[in-house]
Amino acid sequence: MSVTPISELNDRARDVFRVVVESYLGTGLPVGSRTISKIASLSLSPASIRNVMQDLEELGLLAAPHTSAGRMPTETGLRLFVDGMMQAAEPSAEERRAIEAGIVESGPIEDALSAATATLSGLSACAGIVMVPKREPVLRQFGFVPLNARQALAVLVGQDGSVENRVLDLPEGVSPVMLNEAANFMSARFGGMTLRQAGEALAREMEMERHALDHSARDLVARGLAIWSHDADDRPVLIVRGQSHLLDDGAAADLERARQLLEQLEGKQEILDLLRGALAGSATKIFIGSENKLFSLSGSSVIAAPYRGADGRVVGVVGVIGPTRLNYARVIPMVDFTAQTLSRLMR
Repeated sequence: MSVTPISELNDRARDVFRVVVESYLGTGLPVGSRTISKIASLSLSPASIRNVMQDLEELGLLAAPHTSAGRMPTETGLRLFVDGMMQAAEPSAEERRAIEAGIVESGPIEDALSAATATLSGLSACAGIVMVPKREPVLRQFGFVPLNARQALAVLVGQDGSVENRVLDLPEGVSPVMLNEAANFMSARFGGMTLRQAGEALAREMEMERHALDHSARDLVARGLAIWSHDADDRPVLIVRGQSHLLDDGAAADLERARQLLEQLEGKQEILDLLRGALAGSATKIFIGSENKLFSLSGSSVIAAPYRGADGRVVGVVGVIGPTRLNYARVIPMVDFTAQTLSRLMR
C-alpha cells in the first residue's frame, strides 16, 4: 500500500485532514465541511474546506460514504495519521496502576498473562490478546492407561504438578504389561528433563544400544515422546479476552462485519501466525484493516507489542483487536506499557 508522505500535504490540508480523522475516531461518523468550519483555529470557509477535502479524497486519504456528504479517513489515511501525525498520550497514572495491579505475580504465568489481557481489554474497550511463551515442561512422571486394543491415554505429569493427557495410537500387540514397562522406563530415565532433552537422551541410548527394552517397548517410548513434542511445537498458545467489547453500538450497525470478526477470533492459529510477525521486532506494531488479510473483511485493526523473558529475548506478544475506528493515540501506549510490565514480571 502506497501512502502519501505527510510532507506532500500543505498546512491547510494537514489541518483539515487531522480534524477529519480525530473527529471520526471519536464519533465513528463522517465529518462534513460545515462541522469543520466551526473550529475557530482553522479560519476556513466551508467552500475552502470542501475543496481541501476533495483534494484529500483524490489522494486516497479520505472517502465519502454513499449516505453522507461528509468524509471519513480511508485505511491509507489512517496509516498516514498513525505514522506521521498522531500525538500519542501516555497512559494515565490510574491506567498504569490498573495494568500493574491486574498482573498477578504469584501462580502460573498463564494466570498473569490472562489477567493482563483482561485488564487491557477493559481499558481499551477492545478484545485483548496475548501469545503465551512456549515453555517446555520439566518432566516428573509418565503413564499409559489402556483405552482399547489399539489406543491408550498417554499421561504426562510435570514437576510443577501440571497433568496433561493425549490419546496415543498403539502398535499391534502391545499389552498392559508393556505399557507399564514403558511408563516406568520413561519416568526413571527422563524425570527432571524437558521433552527435548528426553528425546535427545533416547536417541543417544538407541544409537549406542544402551537400552533395557525390547523393540515393541522402545517403539512405544518413542511414540510417547513424539506425541508430546509434536503437540508442544504445533499447539497455538493464545489467550483472548473481552470479545464482547467488539459488539458495541457501532458494531450493531454492521452486524455482518461483527460476525466476521468474532469468527476470525475463533481461528486462533491464524491470529497466532499474525502475532508471530510482531515477535521479530522490538517495537509495537499496528496492522490497520486490509493491511492484514486475516482482518480485511471485518475491517479491524491489531496493535501488538512484544514482551521479553528473563534473558532479554522476546518470548511473546500482547495486544488488542478492535475496529479501525479506535483511539490509536491512547491505545498504542497502553499496549506498549502492558508489554513493558509483563517483561518486568518475566525477569
